[in-house]
Amino acid sequence: MDNSNLIKMANNIGSFFKSEPDRELAIQGVEQHIKNFWEPRMRKQIVDYIENGGADLMDIVAEAVKKLTK
Repeated sequence: MDNSNLIKMANNIGSFFKSEPDRELAIQGVEQHIKNFWEPRMRKQIVDYIENGGADLMDIVAEAVKKLTK
């Protein structure tokens, strides 16, 4: 899948959780959504994107993706 599509999808998830007043809960929500609904290839691709300096993700999305590698 094209990175631009993954970025758009990830940021849409982030937009949903952005309204959560507790930042850590918002990050956990994004992370859990990606774990639950994205196939492994998509998760690997977005992790690779962030590890290679990708900067087009919302802050809470970038933090959530970083947690996927732990």
